Amino acid sequence: MNTELRVAAYAVCVRGTVGVQEILLARWVARDGTKRWTLPGGGMDHGEDPADTVVREADEETGYAVEPVRLLGIDSITRRYPRRLGTFADFQGLRIVYEGRITGGELRHETNGSTDLAAWHPLDAVGALDRVELVDTGVELWRTRPPVGRVSVPRD
Repeated sequence: MNTELRVAAYAVCVRGTVGVQEILLARWVARDGTKRWTLPGGGMDHGEDPADTVVREADEETGYAVEPVRLLGIDSITRRYPRRLGTFADFQGLRIVYEGRITGGELRHETNGSTDLAAWHPLDAVGALDRVELVDTGVELWRTRPPVGRVSVPRD
């Protein structure tokens, strides 16, 4: 069985005041065409610093300049994926989650990438969105700011 490791960095960007808060999300398009909301971010390039990754990815996916202001936590997932010729891959995703602050730019949608839309959503309505579990993890990290940077969130 092949093993795969993907390290990625994501931003939790929340604006507004208590009671009227919105979170910035990007809509991820899976290989099979399904679409679900996710945090802006993505895979690190070799030799890239995770903070630089989240800045680059947020710009690509949303049009905003995002400044990472706090490390919220690190999330690790494992999956088993089918590969060609009946083989499988043992995948681990290591996701570095930052609190991000918008410092410039304008909202726009990514073209020719892994996402097709970017939008602000009411924070209290996130539970009703078709989303990846990373959104729940990021929101929980942002809300609770656990000392060890880890929360227990039910997985897909």
